[in-house]
Amino acid sequence: MEFGSIEREIYVEASPEIVFDVVSSPNHLRQWWPDDARYDPTPGSVGEIVFGDRDAGGTVVPFTVVDARPPKLFSFRWTHPVGEAAAAGNSLLVTFDLAPSGSGTLLRMTETGFRELGWEAAVLEQQYQEHGTGWDFFLARLAPYVATLGVRR
Repeated sequence: MEFGSIEREIYVEASPEIVFDVVSSPNHLRQWWPDDARYDPTPGSVGEIVFGDRDAGGTVVPFTVVDARPPKLFSFRWTHPVGEAAAAGNSLLVTFDLAPSGSGTLLRMTETGFRELGWEAAVLEQQYQEHGTGWDFFLARLAPYVATLGVRR
């Protein structure tokens, strides 16, 4: 296995505009992925996402918006060292590509940059596996969350 990129594809019964909001807005993001999210969903915005309780040992992860082209694409870099600007070689890049499909949206998520971080083989494999398992869990929550919004096209 190359451990180069993680790719997932899901169908969401909602318009690309709605799905874009759900994958780009901190208010929506915290409903299906991290416990907290603080950033402006515009390119260049720097913020953070938090897994767990920030004040009780939760994990705070730097987050930088790379691109936002509603309703087609949202991308960000994360996992870079605190105090460093996110760039290729110090962070992972996540891209959500959205395309109309039938009465809903086909969402393609890609996470890249694992090999570029320079981890030793065992750490690379562990991080890749953990991220793959994480995306499987969290992306499975996205469509059911959208369904609770009571909106379609």
